[in-house]
Amino acid sequence: MWRNLAVGLGWMAMSGIALAADADKIYINAQIVTMNDAQPAAQALAIKDGLVIAVGDQQSVLAHKSATTKVIDLKGKTLLPGFVDAHGHVSMTGLQAVSANLLPAPDGKGNSIAALQQILKEYAATPLARSKGIIIGFGYDDAQLKERRAPTRQELDAVSRDKPVLVIHQSGHLGALNSKALQMVGLNADSKDPEGGQIQREADGRTPNGVLEETAWFASGMKLIQPSPADYAAMLLAGQQLYARFGFTTGQDGRSDENSNKTWAGLAQGNKMLIDVVSYPDLAMPFTDELMRSAWNQRAYRGHFRVGGVKLSLDGSPQGKTAFLSHPYHVPPKGKPADYRGYPTFRDDEAERLIDKAYANNWQLLVHANGDAAADQMLSGVGKAVAKYGLLDRRNVMIHAQTVREEQLDAMQRLGIVPSFFGMHAYYWGDWHRDETLGPQRADRISPAMSALHRGMTFTQHHDAPVAFPDAIAILDAVVNRRTRSRDILGPDQRLPIAVALKSITLWAAWQHFEDGSKGSIEPGKLADLVVLSANPMTIDPEHLRSIQVLETIKEGNTIYQAKAPASVKSVKSVKSAKAAKDAAK
Repeated sequence: MWRNLAVGLGWMAMSGIALAADADKIYINAQIVTMNDAQPAAQALAIKDGLVIAVGDQQSVLAHKSATTKVIDLKGKTLLPGFVDAHGHVSMTGLQAVSANLLPAPDGKGNSIAALQQILKEYAATPLARSKGIIIGFGYDDAQLKERRAPTRQELDAVSRDKPVLVIHQSGHLGALNSKALQMVGLNADSKDPEGGQIQREADGRTPNGVLEETAWFASGMKLIQPSPADYAAMLLAGQQLYARFGFTTGQDGRSDENSNKTWAGLAQGNKMLIDVVSYPDLAMPFTDELMRSAWNQRAYRGHFRVGGVKLSLDGSPQGKTAFLSHPYHVPPKGKPADYRGYPTFRDDEAERLIDKAYANNWQLLVHANGDAAADQMLSGVGKAVAKYGLLDRRNVMIHAQTVREEQLDAMQRLGIVPSFFGMHAYYWGDWHRDETLGPQRADRISPAMSALHRGMTFTQHHDAPVAFPDAIAILDAVVNRRTRSRDILGPDQRLPIAVALKSITLWAAWQHFEDGSKGSIEPGKLADLVVLSANPMTIDPEHLRSIQVLETIKEGNTIYQAKAPASVKSVKSVKSAKAAKDAAK
């Protein structure tokens, strides 16, 4: 129903026919950055039934005012399309929201192992930890810890010997367990390393020291996190609330598992979703085939949820030194040889088999490839699949593409692969990459978005939450300035213009999801997914981008997040998301 209305309104707008509908709401006195090249800026917009029906100068938009229209005066504040998540993990963000915050400054206080221990002890005393019988912390980062290493099982035993203690690396690709947790998951000196992962050992070379990498972590560490259905639903709602706080109206659940998809479906059927969530289940998992054959796998949302395609992970994280590189790490991890390059998740033949499966079924494919050797695996597999099944408009995505080389970008362009860059690394781990993982020359080219732009490629930027907060403003600051924590500029020639950076998290991100017909820009006929900012990113000094605040997030015309607004900002009270999208599948 609403899809048809959107198409009709869009056609009328393009045809120059006046839209006579009385507006539900009109925003005036705004600096509107539309992301629509045909009309880049405006001062007012009108909304009806969750859709934009007019955008332009104040006088023409106010023509849609009726006796029942709410007029909201933004008094010079900036209005943009709601941010679209090109890659993140909304379900894991929910886990982050209910865990102890182990992030280092500026997002937390986890800058030493002693600080982690204190944070975990304080969390252990909370009603949540006492009731669940487990102590969970999220976000430790050995790159920022004073000790420059992960906590060991003995250091986590100092938090508790009786309860399992589990801490998750900020990348999500590693974790550490105390002795109780290791015992519960059955890991001991006789345990073997799984393919695509490692169990770190103590000096005897046998006894686990508590740290698990990649598939060892996913297979064992995550077993300890088994929330009840009600708790899991609450976690997923908490993740959506965090997204809304940062201005996102569309979130992605990349590499989603069976439990999260069942819970998303339940929330959608119960009309309990706050934002749109598009899920990409793990291609390598057995449950995925059935999910991809279900009614959830479609382009239209049902109750604000849908399955968009599949996710395949080919390596780990560069900051954790598990990404698969073509050349050795600048400083190898302790105990590793000088030629250590990380390692792949799958053998080449298995990666090719899985890529072929996605192409054979015409499933959109998102491939996690941080290291350039992992990128080579993807390019080889996709090249063979394209030769077999044809190119088509698949919009398959290389997620992260952090160390992708120039000739690899050429191959991506030929094969129709969309780069989705994790440009926030320039700030969060730029110094670490320069000094530890990649060395100065390779670090300067990390997340080479300008190289893609020079080729005329459409690309996106993402936050990979909960690896970083789902913070769109932090993305803009990182990719426009590329300043590290130490204020160095990492690869100045890869800095993006602000207009391009904004497109990469709005219109181009919507395009990546095949949703640019309804999202990503402010145009008549599109969803009224909007964000109100304290300043205009197009005109502010780029060095001050990080100071911009999200004041309000609007999903289909209704406020789903509102900051404690300054006196100069008036808006409607927060309400539930509109029912319009609920009927989209009818």
